[in-house]
Amino acid sequence: MSDESSPYTLQHEVDDERHAFWADTVADRVEERVAERGGDEPIVVKGGISPSGVPHLGNVNEIMRGYYVAEVLRERGHEVRQVFTTDDRDPLRGLPRTLCDLDGNLVDLGEVDAGALGRNLGAPYTDIPDPFGCCDSYGDHFSTIIADSADAVDVPIDLVSNTDLYERGAFEDVTKYVLENRERAREVLSEYQDTVDADGDYVPFNPICEECGKITETVTSVDLESEPATVDYRCTDMDAGDQTIDGCGHEGTATLREGKLPWRFEWPAQWQVLGVDFEPFGKDHAEGSWPSGDDVARNVLEIEPPVPLVYEWFTLEGEPFSSSAGNVILVSDVLELLEPEVLRYFFAKDPSKARDFSIERLDQLVDEFDRLEAIYFDEIEADEDEEAFAERVYPLLVEEPREERIRLPYTFAAVLGMTDDPDLREEIARREGHVPDDAPEWAVEGALARVEQARNWARRTENEFDYELKRTEIPAHDFDAATEDALEELADFVESSDEIDPEELQGEIYETARRHDVDVGDFFGAGYRLFFDEEQGPKLGPFLAKVDREFVVTRLRRER
Repeated sequence: MSDESSPYTLQHEVDDERHAFWADTVADRVEERVAERGGDEPIVVKGGISPSGVPHLGNVNEIMRGYYVAEVLRERGHEVRQVFTTDDRDPLRGLPRTLCDLDGNLVDLGEVDAGALGRNLGAPYTDIPDPFGCCDSYGDHFSTIIADSADAVDVPIDLVSNTDLYERGAFEDVTKYVLENRERAREVLSEYQDTVDADGDYVPFNPICEECGKITETVTSVDLESEPATVDYRCTDMDAGDQTIDGCGHEGTATLREGKLPWRFEWPAQWQVLGVDFEPFGKDHAEGSWPSGDDVARNVLEIEPPVPLVYEWFTLEGEPFSSSAGNVILVSDVLELLEPEVLRYFFAKDPSKARDFSIERLDQLVDEFDRLEAIYFDEIEADEDEEAFAERVYPLLVEEPREERIRLPYTFAAVLGMTDDPDLREEIARREGHVPDDAPEWAVEGALARVEQARNWARRTENEFDYELKRTEIPAHDFDAATEDALEELADFVESSDEIDPEELQGEIYETARRHDVDVGDFFGAGYRLFFDEEQGPKLGPFLAKVDREFVVTRLRRER
């Protein structure tokens, strides 16, 4: 593949021309393309998805990559339209094992009318009833979730239905042009698809059978002189991975609005119909659909393809996203655990590098964002690259940069989440110095909102913070004299320490038990009993270091 046609825009970037933010590099390329085509605006940024099943966090990659380039171009004074196509005229080729309702609740296929889906294999998504009964069709249901996901991260997309484009005739001219030049189309496609013979009778159009409603790939004749133009077809079997979807054998006639272009022609046709200037896509398309799309655009449609961008997939807990295996998380789920700006930060990172999204280690992502924010406001020192990135990117992540904002450390927020009392949460946060006395009310509210998110994280992962702290009264307990003496000495240590180091306190718990000849396990158990009314709990030293000192001291002394 030539450098001109390569979609690896960032990977081929020259180091001495590198911007602090990858989207600026892409925007440079887009501006060059727009200038070459005459400079008309709006500039069109596009993404797309086939609404075949659960739209999970991985699908948001394409929305966010497009968004950042669109925002950079808007900063430069351009009018930009960010469209997102749903390829909802695609046929349902298999039954998904997992679906989700509009609230993001995952359900097994057996919990909906699977029979109705099975009877509609081979039909376009928009012709299949919504299994949840809340939207106009199967395709509309999952397209709605994509739109809601974009709204949740404050990205203004223009959702475009392929079915709508076909039905209102937007694809009609380009489809007719492809069929008029079907010999050339066959020749180009034969380079990429073994089943297509350059000298054969392949026709690049898939009618919808008027009898059974399924998409068929067998066109027997083309009439482009009639008004409207039509094709004759026979409804034949469709290969769908490891199964065959039976055709009904019906022979009929369809207009160009009553079917669809095959994907390798439909994608470049979208570029022409929508006037696309830039489109990001996953690396699976980089070696598959992009080379053929580029060739079709240049040598069949005779248009210039958009500026491409290959992004690396990211994994979830080290494994690929998979609806069938249950390894998915929706945007709505993630936003119960962290602020939208933190999620936006994840997608602001270099898209040419593979990454993992880990719910288990979500505290690390939040800490990264908090550090970026602190660098932006010159609150901590950082190297030149970090400062340049923070200065460029942070304003794109938040609605408005406000220095008075307050971010509670995520794990400290999880500790506060062990109590239900909102007043007590604020009291502890203030006492521990995380909330200044003169903090504006909006900043305090924003800070404490993180407590619920961190609490949800603890419960979801069942981690060390997934406990209820017993504050109102001392749990029932019965300790021997040696244990009581050890608890008193530990209280003295906490009370007298100028600053409590979590690991130092953990070590002191061990040493205090040994000095009093108390079994170490029993001593930790005494701590869990006093603070949680449980036999076990979080790592005790780091936990006690995060709780307000006065409470820890008085509880260790069994005073309240």
